[in-house]
Amino acid sequence: MAVVKCGYADIGAGQIHYRYLGGEGTPLVYFHQTASSSKMWLKVFSRLSDLGPQYAFDTPGFGGSFDAEGNPSMTDYAEWMAEALAACGINRAHVVGHHTGACIGTELVARHPEIAESVTLIGPVPLTTEERHEFSLHFGTPFTPTVSGSYLMDNWHYLDRLGAHHDVELFHREMWDMMRAWQGRVKSYAAVWEQDFTSMYKKLPEPLLIMCAADDVLYPFFDRAKELRPDATAVVPAGANFEPDLDPDTVADSIRSLIS
Repeated sequence: MAVVKCGYADIGAGQIHYRYLGGEGTPLVYFHQTASSSKMWLKVFSRLSDLGPQYAFDTPGFGGSFDAEGNPSMTDYAEWMAEALAACGINRAHVVGHHTGACIGTELVARHPEIAESVTLIGPVPLTTEERHEFSLHFGTPFTPTVSGSYLMDNWHYLDRLGAHHDVELFHREMWDMMRAWQGRVKSYAAVWEQDFTSMYKKLPEPLLIMCAADDVLYPFFDRAKELRPDATAVVPAGANFEPDLDPDTVADSIRSLIS
């Protein structure tokens, strides 16, 4: 049985933590949602372990990666990941991103199209300026640790509303990641709401796979994502906002069909 290992990619701004499985061929590289970590891809890892190397990276401000200073843009996040890929010796990959990770992956490929063998986006974000503003009022608002501990229940309820309650171990893990990223989550979401995702999304190379669960907060915009890219393969898995954890079979099978 393949063993998932951990490592650090040294880049100019700090260290990027990642999890990986060895193998031969073109690697799959994964970028996680806010405020998760590379752990969210482990079930998909196990189902695609025969396809080649797999790398899941912690975004700066999350998991084991460095904490970004200031207010990074999505370009900053994408360039940090480009450096991390280069540090791992990856110059061509199947790029997979979920929510914020989809934004990072899209910007990465838009700026470095030579990297992408294929692109998979779970929860694409083709929002208007007004829609991004509305989302910013609900996702990415800061919280501060308090002596009373009230912020713990605030975040527990936040994750509950997103669907983490379907698996108590997922709930616990996401709560842990949320606490670690209490500053990084604000920064990454701010970058999402400032990004012009749609213009880059329309230009992504083929093959392109898009996925979104019917109870994902981004599902109301999934038809728009399909209309903008009628050439994309579109799949509706289960799993609310945690598709790779709650429906890893559909996610993995869809990726396998795309790249095999």
